[in-house]
Amino acid sequence: MFRHWILRLSTRLWVTNVAAFAVSLALLSALSVYFLDRYPDFLGRRQQMESIRHIVDGMRFDAAGRPASVRLGEHPAVIFRLLPADVKYRVLDATGKVLLASAPSSDDRPWLTEDLATVAGKVLPATIDGKAYAVATQRALNGSVVYYVQVAHSRQLVDALVRTRIDPIPKTIAYVLVIATIIFGLTLPLTIGHVLKPLREVSRAAREIEPRNLKTRLSSAGIPSEIKPLIDAFNDALTRLENGFAVQQQFLAAAAHELQTPLTLVRGQIELQPDISQKAPLLREIDLMARQVKQLLHLAEVSEAQNFSFGDVNGVDVARDVVSLLAGKADAKQVTLHIEARDSASPIRADGGALFILLKNILENAINASPSGGVVVLTVLETAIHVEDEGPGIRREHLPLLFDRYWRAPDSRYDGAGLGLAICREIAEAHQWKLTVDVLMTGTRFSVWF
Repeated sequence: MFRHWILRLSTRLWVTNVAAFAVSLALLSALSVYFLDRYPDFLGRRQQMESIRHIVDGMRFDAAGRPASVRLGEHPAVIFRLLPADVKYRVLDATGKVLLASAPSSDDRPWLTEDLATVAGKVLPATIDGKAYAVATQRALNGSVVYYVQVAHSRQLVDALVRTRIDPIPKTIAYVLVIATIIFGLTLPLTIGHVLKPLREVSRAAREIEPRNLKTRLSSAGIPSEIKPLIDAFNDALTRLENGFAVQQQFLAAAAHELQTPLTLVRGQIELQPDISQKAPLLREIDLMARQVKQLLHLAEVSEAQNFSFGDVNGVDVARDVVSLLAGKADAKQVTLHIEARDSASPIRADGGALFILLKNILENAINASPSGGVVVLTVLETAIHVEDEGPGIRREHLPLLFDRYWRAPDSRYDGAGLGLAICREIAEAHQWKLTVDVLMTGTRFSVWF
């Protein structure tokens, strides 16, 4: 069971996708940690640019359009107020004069030695009051007035921010990885099931193909392009198989038909020759051969679905015709044939000739198996027809072989080619009927269920 589960395509797809998802997520997380650890300025730059945006948005101007004050939101204002030594900002005019600052300072020297226009949009290292900082500069406009905003973060603060962000990442990643993998693993079978649905439908259609419906072809609609060549190859193989089967059936029918006339002529010549010794055994062999030829012809006919003509058939009338045909054989063996049926039975949707052949073969076998003085009962019901004999019965180990072509029981007491029940099975399958065999206390019961 486990091996079967492992070998399933859906299982392999599930394992492969879950493993790929988990590895990809872990690799992406590891790269994020590595990048932040290797390039800590990236996080500091993002924080500084965010602070500059808050300052520009909160800028207030005087009548001349120059920056006059800054009104920050609660969160940015708290950072500048609580960490004045590590987070600073300045607002400068185009000449570099300090217009506004986060905290009063007696030292108005520039944080950067480069020209403001040159450093705008960049984050550069600087030393302020003997302490290392990273300074971000941004150019801003208010009408025609140009001003610059600078935000300085101490290297100590940047390192602390990076460590604060990086340290929880491995644990967070572990939780996310487990949860995401579980969710992905639970939802993936639904996706795989949807993707593989066309393959399951094709497999179901392929299982239903048998010799009597070889014209059926597998549909490639919705099939992945990688699988479509396999479907096309299978359909081509079905075409070749159909052609070969048709040739075989045509040969079988033609051979059986061509043998009937010579056998009739030979039998007639033997009967007309009075000087032939042991005439009876010869006629018996010819009759047996003629019967086998007729069965081969029937087998060829019932193996092709187009040979059936379906309509409403009275099962009681067919049963009586069969009994009338075999009455002479039954009398010769001193076997009594008895029909149990109601004249008002509902008609059966069937090919009348095929039903006649089916009942004839079963009833003939019942007569052959019955002892002298035995009774064969043919019962016609609404949903089934039963044929019961009083013969020695059938060994249970022989039951699976009864309907195989050319199979005969080793202890069979009468001649035959082993085709009668095979023909019955072909007819039953063409009508979608069910044939069953029951071993009784005395004898055997064959049943055909509609």
